[in-house]
Amino acid sequence: MSRYGRLVQVHELSRADARRIAVQAQWLDRRRPASLLEVLRQLTLLQVDGNKAVAPSADLVLWSRLGSGYRQAELATALRDRVLVELEGMIRPAEDIALYRSQMQASRDEQRGWPGTHDWVRANDAFRRDLLFRLTAAGPMAAGELPDSAKVPWQSTGWSNNRNVIKMLECMERRGEVAVAMREGNERVWDLASRIYPDDAAVPAAEAARVRDERRLRSLGIVRASNRDYVGEAWHVGQAGQPAVIEGIRSKWRVEPSLIGRPFTGRAALLSPFDRLIFDRKRMDDIFEFDYQLEMYKPVEKRRWGYYALPVLYGDRLIGKVDAAADRDAGVLRLNAIHQDVKFTAPMIEAVNAELDDLAHWLGLDLVDA
Repeated sequence: MSRYGRLVQVHELSRADARRIAVQAQWLDRRRPASLLEVLRQLTLLQVDGNKAVAPSADLVLWSRLGSGYRQAELATALRDRVLVELEGMIRPAEDIALYRSQMQASRDEQRGWPGTHDWVRANDAFRRDLLFRLTAAGPMAAGELPDSAKVPWQSTGWSNNRNVIKMLECMERRGEVAVAMREGNERVWDLASRIYPDDAAVPAAEAARVRDERRLRSLGIVRASNRDYVGEAWHVGQAGQPAVIEGIRSKWRVEPSLIGRPFTGRAALLSPFDRLIFDRKRMDDIFEFDYQLEMYKPVEKRRWGYYALPVLYGDRLIGKVDAAADRDAGVLRLNAIHQDVKFTAPMIEAVNAELDDLAHWLGLDLVDA
C-alpha cells in the first residue's frame, strides 16, 4: 500500500523469473541487437577498462551482444565521431549528456563527491582557471602535459594523493567544464567539454533523474529497491518500475514490468568480468547464486579461477568460468581452464565450445589449450 492508502501491485517472482528478466534486459538472450548504438541505448553505458588479457571490457561486452560481426574499430570510430562520449569512466550515447547537465551544474554550486572536494576546488580556483586557459588555447592535452599550480595539494591515503592535475580534471569533468577527448592507450586526453559534448539543453534536474532511473532499470531489469551509488553511476532506480519480491530472498526489489512474463529463449555467452549482468555482486549472488571474483589483483597462488576469468552464461544460469588469455605475439588464445560450477551437459559443452571458437575468431587468434 502506498502512503496515500492506494493498493500497489507487488510482483511475486521466482529466482528463475528474476534471472530471465535480468538476462533479457541486458540483451543476453537469443535476440541480437542490430548495431552498436542500439546496444548502448539499451545498456546505457559501457565501463572503460583497458585490460587486454582477452580484450578490453567494453569490446567484450559488445561482442557478447553483437557477435563476431562486431569489429573493435566500430567503438573507436563512434567515440571519434562523438556518437558516443566518455563520462566519468563510462562510455555513453552522446545524446544522453543532456540528462547529466543539471547534475554538472549542481556540482559547481554545492559540495559533491568525497568530503572536502568542493572546498578543495574552490581553494584552487586559480589552478582550475589555468587548466581551462591552457586547454582553450592548445586543445586536447593529457594530464602529464599540464602544469600543477595547486596551492592546496589533494590529500588522500590512496593512489591519488598529491595527484593534483588529474584530480582537478576529474572534478572539472563532474562540473561539465572538461571532457575526455580520446584515449591514448589507457591515458585520457582532455579538452573543453563544449568541444566534445553535443550542445543540447539540460533536461531539468527532477525529470533527468527520473529518466535516468527508468533507463537504468530498463537496462538491468530488476534491482534491489535500496541500493548504494557507485563511482560514475548510481546503483539505485528510485521509484522506477514496480515493486517486487523474489521467492527465498528477503530484499525488496524494483522490476521493469514490461519484462515480466515475456517468453524467454536463452543462449550461451562469455561475459566480461565488468559486464552489467554481474557488476552488482550482491544481486549476482542473490538471483544467480554464483560465486565469482575478479582475481587479477590477487597473488597467483590465491587465485581459484584465473587472472581474468570470464563468467559463462547458459540460458538463465551462470554455470562456470573460462580462464583464457590472448597471446597476440604468438597469435593464439590460450585456454587455461574451464571451471564448471555445475556439471556441464552435452548441450552446454557444445555451446561453450562454440562461444570459445567464436571468441578466438573475433580476436583473429587460434584457440589452443595451454
